[in-house]
Amino acid sequence: MGEENGGGLPESVELAWGLRDRPGKGPKRTLSLKGIVEAAIRVGAAEGLEAVSMSRVAAEAGASTMALYRYVPSKGDLLTLILDELLGPPPGPPEPGTGWREALREYAVALREVTGRHPWALNIPITGPPVMPNNVAWMEAGLRRMRGTGLDSGTRLSILTLLTGYVRFTAGLIHDLESGTRAAGKTEQQVAIDYGGVLAAVTKEGDFPELRAIVAERLFAEPGDDTPEDEFAFGLDCLLDGLEARVRRAGGPRDDG
Repeated sequence: MGEENGGGLPESVELAWGLRDRPGKGPKRTLSLKGIVEAAIRVGAAEGLEAVSMSRVAAEAGASTMALYRYVPSKGDLLTLILDELLGPPPGPPEPGTGWREALREYAVALREVTGRHPWALNIPITGPPVMPNNVAWMEAGLRRMRGTGLDSGTRLSILTLLTGYVRFTAGLIHDLESGTRAAGKTEQQVAIDYGGVLAAVTKEGDFPELRAIVAERLFAEPGDDTPEDEFAFGLDCLLDGLEARVRRAGGPRDDG
């Protein structure tokens, strides 16, 4: 994430938290860090992640590439700043009396909504733990929602990693599948029917009994009405069910929310 200073913080982190002014030298400032990040987001939203280069962003911002480098050390730093800007601040605290399970559900749904708004940014790699302002604020908000569960701090951090990872993975999967469906010029139902036909053709009863049984049940030939969001909610419920079992083992409160 760029070069570290003598205090051990990467430049991008110092810039995001307002701990360093850029640039220290050079011509009169016509740029700002926020303006650069916003220009990069415009490029990504219009042309895709592959178009987000330092030169392209500089052109969008109306500056030279060298001027851009006086504010942002590298493209990697820029991508990190983009992710934090797109994330934005976390939702406010849940209503008084909300149980931890419902509080975490609200958190995950809010994160899913934010992530789904910017599918072009889903392929930006996560290169380290949360250190940027909005990321840290979301982490704090998630941990607060697990107060009173009886879980130790390390377990709560691990659960938060699991939960946010699930949200990110499903957002990316849904986007990729929807893109493939559109590219094929088919509906989701048509894709499911075709998939069932492929499975029936390539599998044999003796080698794939479970899959053959599902094909025989016509689950693909007669797909239901579940939406991607229904699938997301189902997976989230499974995660929360497992978390509730762990909370009970830790002596925490039962939450039937």
